[in-house]
Amino acid sequence: MPTPQIALLVSSYERPGHLQRCLLSIACQQDVPGGFEVVVTDDGSTDETEQVVKNFAKTVDFQVQFVTHPHNGFQLARCRNNGVKASQAPYLLFLDGDCLLPADHVSWHVREQRRHVVSAGDCCRLNQATSEQINDSNIRDGSFVNGTPRAELRRMARQHRKAVWYNLVHHKTKPKLIGNNIGIAREDYERINGYDERFVGWGCEDDDLRLRLRQAGIRIQSVMNRTFTYHLWHPYVPSAALEWKAGPNVKYLQRKSRLTRCLSGMIHRNPEELATSLTGQPESYGQVTELLPQLTSQPTAEPPDVEVLVLPGTGQFTGRADCQLLVVLDSTPVPAQQLRRADAIVTDHLPPNPTGKPYFPLNQFQEALRAVA
Repeated sequence: MPTPQIALLVSSYERPGHLQRCLLSIACQQDVPGGFEVVVTDDGSTDETEQVVKNFAKTVDFQVQFVTHPHNGFQLARCRNNGVKASQAPYLLFLDGDCLLPADHVSWHVREQRRHVVSAGDCCRLNQATSEQINDSNIRDGSFVNGTPRAELRRMARQHRKAVWYNLVHHKTKPKLIGNNIGIAREDYERINGYDERFVGWGCEDDDLRLRLRQAGIRIQSVMNRTFTYHLWHPYVPSAALEWKAGPNVKYLQRKSRLTRCLSGMIHRNPEELATSLTGQPESYGQVTELLPQLTSQPTAEPPDVEVLVLPGTGQFTGRADCQLLVVLDSTPVPAQQLRRADAIVTDHLPPNPTGKPYFPLNQFQEALRAVA
């Protein structure tokens, strides 16, 4: 069987009825160049979810897989990475198992795909009454879209206009990414090591993905003027924070430094595997080798993950790396500019006016690397 053009990665957790309707809408996709595969990426369901997928796979002529892991809190990032690893296609489309696809949804994503450009969408949120009226018949004939509230259609139009404007003005961080409808080339996804699996609990994993994609020079383009999905109503999830700011992952999202290729993604890396660059000229390479042998043996890459400046010595941070680590070997005063630019400081000699940056003793260099990553 030839490799499909696009992989549909459907995240799911214990909503088998919603998933069954989602999969049916996938089976109704039309005119998809090169064909597609489906991977249901489950978060440890213990109900009939797996059987729903198995039954569906018997009715279609494209590849369907089910991947899961033991449930240990909300692990959407892990689900999505597992789905990518199980798939083969060169292009990825992330979907949620409680969303329905219009018949041309996948074909639009295939037509809009470009290297180094992410296709970003969202979903129209259907109310309870409308969701309960959706059945196999109106999914097959596509008429389920007729019940979409006009307010939601207007919201989709506004979201698209905002996304276009953000790109026109070269906004540093927007437009946003919503994980229920993201199209991305596999090579771009792997370039940033996928979703960061240190996001456990509700929220922020899409925001982090967006920021790291932007760091990698990958653009985000709205397709909401072309297509969007339709979210089936379900009761409020108690584990979800009522306000975004109260979410369990907000503090981690708002960290000062951020690796483009996260540590805990599709590939789990140890701090000693980070590409680290020594910048400037330390006064004593011998002292650096003696105190920080792990630094002198670090692999290098362009651009590096972490840039290390050792003082006393000459030089300054260049900004080529994602993170900056300042190593101070004695009590010589440190230039204020270098203190400001450092994401963390490794020293046995605390300056008289601490900056609020994380400090680590010299024998905890690896811990410092993990902190800035």
